[in-house]
Amino acid sequence: MNDHIPDVTKMINDGGPAYPTPAGVQHNDGMTIRDVFAAAALPVAWKAYESFAVIGDNANQELAKAAYQIADAMLKAKEAKP
Repeated sequence: MNDHIPDVTKMINDGGPAYPTPAGVQHNDGMTIRDVFAAAALPVAWKAYESFAVIGDNANQELAKAAYQIADAMLKAKEAKP
């Protein structure tokens, strides 16, 4: 088995690079569209969690998870054709 090869059936759609480089330039570092969407969703996720008074060691992880769940929903909506 090739453990170093990712299973494409389990890969998350990250929307591609948020800040693409000019054509022909290889650049795979940096933020993805999913990362940008999650960052934009943080205030919304924070307000939701703040209203439920989530506290404890897992609060930050739960907040981050919520932001990425919102980002995933945004990517899915972005892919949908009207």
